[in-house]
Amino acid sequence: MKVLMVLTSHDQLGNTGRKTGFWLEELAAPYFVFKDAGVDITLASPKGGRPPLDPKSNEPEFRTDLTRRFENDATAEAQLDKSLRLAAVRQEDFDTVFYPGGHGPMWDLAEDENSIKLLESFIAAGKPIAVVCHSTGALRHVKRPDGKLLVEGKEVTGFTDGEEEEMGLTKVVPFLVEDEMLKLGAIFSKVKDWGVHVVTAGELITGQNPASSGPAAHALMKVMNQRTAPARAARAS
Repeated sequence: MKVLMVLTSHDQLGNTGRKTGFWLEELAAPYFVFKDAGVDITLASPKGGRPPLDPKSNEPEFRTDLTRRFENDATAEAQLDKSLRLAAVRQEDFDTVFYPGGHGPMWDLAEDENSIKLLESFIAAGKPIAVVCHSTGALRHVKRPDGKLLVEGKEVTGFTDGEEEEMGLTKVVPFLVEDEMLKLGAIFSKVKDWGVHVVTAGELITGQNPASSGPAAHALMKVMNQRTAPARAARAS
């Protein structure tokens, strides 16, 4: 199985003068769900090269065993250094795609034409996709083959208004994930702020926040394994 993980290339937190980027736990937790399952992982970002890390995600209170494992994994760090340029990535080369969050995606992946076309191609091919936290915002312009918005009428989750308010960034981000999904006709599902929550709606898996990133990867693996089980059974017989 081959999974593509798409990270942000955006490093400016609006007009605050502070840095942002991808959230380390949201890369590390799913990365090791995939790696430990023997999945082939490719990293990509709009600009290619090493994507910017949100420095806040590496502060002591947000570090986990998995973030430390990632930093000590030479292969993982080497992959991060050389993420592919998103424009050069083809859906046909992968079985599924996973978007970690962080505030960065709100500025670039949400509007990036290559990202939008890539996600649309996965959907058109019937391949599952997973996004977590702020990367749910990367779905805002994505359409189904029938021309309707992907999230319209679908149950999704993502970073909540309450979580954004607690971060003190409701006036900084270009839009609020929860409000945007509701505006686009999605059925927004959430649990208490910072609680673990994953929604599987057909081929679309969404996670609420950083703590939901590992569980979202497990949910994606479950969907993928269900899809391949009939083929494995046929080969066994």
